[in-house]
Amino acid sequence: MKATQQLHDLGQSLWLDNITRGLLADGTLSHYIRDLSVTGLTSNPTIFDNAIRVSDFYDAAIRQKLTAGKTGEALFYELALEDLTQAADLFRPIFDATGGVDGWVSLEVSPLLADDTAGSIRAAEQLHARAGRPNLFIKIPGTAAGIPAIEESIFAGVPINVTLLFSREHYIAAAEAYMRGIERRIAAGRDPKVASVASIFVSRWDVAVKDKVPEHLRNHLGISIARRTYQAYREVLVSARWKKLNDAGAQSQRLLWASTGSKDPAGSDTLYVEALAAPETINTLPEQTLLAFAEHGRVKELLPADGGDAEDMLAAFAYEGVNDEQLAADLQREGTQAFTKSWQDLLDCLAEKGGVLGQTG
Repeated sequence: MKATQQLHDLGQSLWLDNITRGLLADGTLSHYIRDLSVTGLTSNPTIFDNAIRVSDFYDAAIRQKLTAGKTGEALFYELALEDLTQAADLFRPIFDATGGVDGWVSLEVSPLLADDTAGSIRAAEQLHARAGRPNLFIKIPGTAAGIPAIEESIFAGVPINVTLLFSREHYIAAAEAYMRGIERRIAAGRDPKVASVASIFVSRWDVAVKDKVPEHLRNHLGISIARRTYQAYREVLVSARWKKLNDAGAQSQRLLWASTGSKDPAGSDTLYVEALAAPETINTLPEQTLLAFAEHGRVKELLPADGGDAEDMLAAFAYEGVNDEQLAADLQREGTQAFTKSWQDLLDCLAEKGGVLGQTG
């Protein structure tokens, strides 16, 4: 049995952290669904920038939309929604079979809205309505401005993927925003079943400290943060507050491991997949990580519900001068800035492609 199937059988969903028109057109995504137990996917501005920049799959659509007067963000969202609605349809049988627990795709609001609560709320509602697919998440970052937008969007019935979370505290803020939105729906007599996932970024922790800690601590910080967060997640799921919502028909907000491709050439290319095996979670994998795990990955121990040695490990990092609370804030800020840069790169790419295609059209 493939390692990917083993993870699926123990209750962890594997989602592809990639989307390109080529993956859809040549049957690769269908192959991953059929043969590698992939049950969803995520996207972000960098993924779309790479997809559009390095291929000609989008050229005809770009030329057509430019002729119709579409440019900038409007052009991008039309292209993205074409890809993601097609992917959502591929995953729809999984979505239906699991009662909406699995089979999702994700689309991000503009990173330029990271500090704009009202703008994020409007964008989330509009994008989800435009997609017209029940299994499409809208990604909103779990920043100070994003948290109230998440609550309001859940209240409005928009499924949300909370992105750019880096710590237990970030996760708890996202979980509470989700529960507040559901509680308000119940109070208003609305259906409490609105899906959400909370995405914890893992490998960026280890990149941030790789030259600041002894060799024996390298590549252990992200996993320790994940273990601490997983403990908090399990505690939420058994809390009286959540049980009340669950009894009313709410669907749990699942914990998602993001940024799980290994960034250390000297380390294992399946490090984070093997370390983060846990039921009722999702691991969204870069394509090369998915293929590596399918080829030679192993399912070992499951994440301990009590956090295991997380606090001891984090104490060792603190001894080396790593302030995880401050670093979490720094990573979230830097992640927001990186997504904003990727967004601008994407818009620049579309403008460049538009100029070339306009000359050759």
